[in-house]
Amino acid sequence: MTTTRTILKGCPLVRATTTQVLEHRKYDIHSASYLGNSQFRCSHASAHANGPLSGIRILDLTRVLAGPFCTQILADYGAEVLKVENPKGGDDTRLWRTAAEKDIWKLTGNDMSAYFCAINRNKMSITLNLKQDQGREILFRLVKNADVVVENFVPGKMDKMGIGYEKLREINPLIIHASVSGQCSITPDSYLLGPYSHRAGYDAIAAAEAGMLHITGERDGPPTRPGLGLTDMSTGLYLHGAILAALYARRDTGRGQKIDASLFESQVSLLSNVAMSWLNAGEPAKRWGTEHPSIVPYQAFKTKDGHLVLGATNNRQFQTLCHLMKLSGLPTDPRFIDNSSRVQNRAELKGILEPIMSARATEVWLAILEGSGLPYGPVNTIEEVFSHPQTAARDMVYSLPHKASVSGQIRVLGTPVKFSETKPQLRRSPPSLGEHTNSTLERMGFSPKEIRAMREQGIV
Repeated sequence: MTTTRTILKGCPLVRATTTQVLEHRKYDIHSASYLGNSQFRCSHASAHANGPLSGIRILDLTRVLAGPFCTQILADYGAEVLKVENPKGGDDTRLWRTAAEKDIWKLTGNDMSAYFCAINRNKMSITLNLKQDQGREILFRLVKNADVVVENFVPGKMDKMGIGYEKLREINPLIIHASVSGQCSITPDSYLLGPYSHRAGYDAIAAAEAGMLHITGERDGPPTRPGLGLTDMSTGLYLHGAILAALYARRDTGRGQKIDASLFESQVSLLSNVAMSWLNAGEPAKRWGTEHPSIVPYQAFKTKDGHLVLGATNNRQFQTLCHLMKLSGLPTDPRFIDNSSRVQNRAELKGILEPIMSARATEVWLAILEGSGLPYGPVNTIEEVFSHPQTAARDMVYSLPHKASVSGQIRVLGTPVKFSETKPQLRRSPPSLGEHTNSTLERMGFSPKEIRAMREQGIV
């Protein structure tokens, strides 16, 4: 009988027969039910994966945001992700709690935070001291049966520890080694190294050095950091796609490879049209607040009780907007006759539109704009986002059981991409530190006595 890879009885990185795989795929995680009158869907956690990446096994040596975000996406798609953490505290984000979280977690749940839960569901956790020989040997045994290793060590650190790409490739020639760094990792093409390759990576630093902060903020104000770690998360998004591409290439070539992603390069690539204007026209970038550099009007307007984003991306839409605002003469005004003219006379047009917008409440404007074909939407609070009918209709919030939570469950975000057949799954709660260490080691053949000895020696 042929063999393939899957999860067996909740433990990662073990072999299973084709028959067992097919049996596992009969499980339907989406037999979900609503919790009372709540709009939040409840996902019944299970070890069985049947998503599009079912059978792909990933060792996750990352921490904080970019790497864990990447591996969570792959886990949601059905990959078996084993998070390998340092026994002394694990992922830093386990301790990153806000003041409001004091009422969320039990006293015994001191290794859990909302931040950690946001990017570590659907994973298993083992603790492993990679500075000790036996810890590295256990890692090598796991690598033998893995498809992908994802890590965000400081570039060169894994090589110094004896667990770099060349060593992993020697153990498993099919391995895909995906590396995340701040500026640049060490690749087989050494000429690609940059002068800052050995600096640690932080979202705000990369956003600053790669131009994001320079173009974010009010026009006459200081640089402003986005409210989320967008550079980190964008790097995770880039990396997850690259891993899938490498898996696809391996199918044809029979070879693994090293993938190198960095926060700096990701952010440079995200400069997009701003970069093109500089590279081809020498046009310096500016901060525009909510305005658009090349479309006018397109910004957040203050209303009587809030803010509303509203735009007109072509002449037809501008005529519609003027009609709704009872400004019939504006579309033929030479200052505003086309978008180029409106860009040149942005201040004059703003001066006309802003008093009109601020005279009415947001809900009144929403009623006026309904069916107009114009791009518009209110600036919602987080509370309003999660009471939005689209949020519930598209299953963007799920509840998962969690033993560290006072309520016995946590609410997590749903998957933003929907599949008609191989549906992503929310099958596991974010793991406590080392929750699956014993079961993983037992599956590898270690006895309870050996495991106790490894704990005493600080190996796990």
